[in-house]
Amino acid sequence: MNRLSRHLDSFGAILLAVIWIAPLLFAFWAAFHSTTDAVNFNLTSRLTLDNFRVAWDGAPWLRYFMNTFLLVTIVLIGQFIITTLAGFAFAQVSFPGKDFIFILVLLQLFILPEVLIVENYAMVSRLGLFDSLLGVGMPYMASAFGIFLMRQAFKSVPIELDEAARIEGCGWFGVLLKVYVPLAKPTYLAYALVSVSTHWNNFLWPLIVTNSDKTRPLTVGLSIFGAPENGVDISIISAATIMSVAPLLIAFLVFQRQFVQAFLRTGIK
Repeated sequence: MNRLSRHLDSFGAILLAVIWIAPLLFAFWAAFHSTTDAVNFNLTSRLTLDNFRVAWDGAPWLRYFMNTFLLVTIVLIGQFIITTLAGFAFAQVSFPGKDFIFILVLLQLFILPEVLIVENYAMVSRLGLFDSLLGVGMPYMASAFGIFLMRQAFKSVPIELDEAARIEGCGWFGVLLKVYVPLAKPTYLAYALVSVSTHWNNFLWPLIVTNSDKTRPLTVGLSIFGAPENGVDISIISAATIMSVAPLLIAFLVFQRQFVQAFLRTGIK
C-alpha cells in the first residue's frame, strides 16, 4: 500500500506539472511554426523564426523591455530599503506596540491589490505621477511579504554576532549593514526573484496608470499587440509572449536552487 501511495503521489505530481506547463509548451511550439501547422500539430513541419521577426517589427518592444526593466529595478530598490529597515526593526529593535504594529503590517497580505486601485489612482494623480514609472511602482514598495521575510531572516542571525559588532563600536545601522544584510543574501535573492517576476507580469495597475509607449511595460504592450482589432495570429502572439517571458524563465533556471533554499531557511514551505 505504501508503494502504491508513493506511485499515485508521483503520478499526480507529474500530471499537475504537465497541466501547468502545457500552455507554455504550446506557446513554444506555436512560436516556431506557422499558424496552420501549430494548430494542427503538424510534426513534420519546418521550424521558422519569421514569427519572431514579424512580432518584433509590430511593436516598440525594445522600449517596453526598457520600461519593464526600469520599473522592476525601481520597485526592487524601494522594497529592499523599506523591507530591510522594517524587518530589522521588527526582528531586533524593542519598541512599544511592536507586535501589534507587525500584525497590522501582515494584514496587508489579506488585502487584494485590486481593492486599492481607486485610492492608489487618486494618490498618484495628486502627486503628479500619472503615466510615470515611479507612479506605477510606488504603491508596491512597502511589501508586507518582504517585511515578514526579512524579519524571519534577521531573527535567525545569532545574537552573538550582533553583540560582537556592537562591542567593536558599530551602531545599529552599522550592525545592520555589516552583520544582518550579508547573512541575509540568500533571502534577498529569493525575494528579488519573487518581486521581479510579480512586477514583470503585473498588468492591471500598469494598464490603468500608463497612457503612452514611453511608460508602458511589456504586459500592457503585449495586450495591445495581441488585441483583436490588430488581427489575431496565434503563432505571432506566441512569439511575442515567449519574448516577454524569456528573461524570467532564464533567471529562474539560473537561480532556482538559491530560490528554494532561501525559503527553506526562513521557515516558509
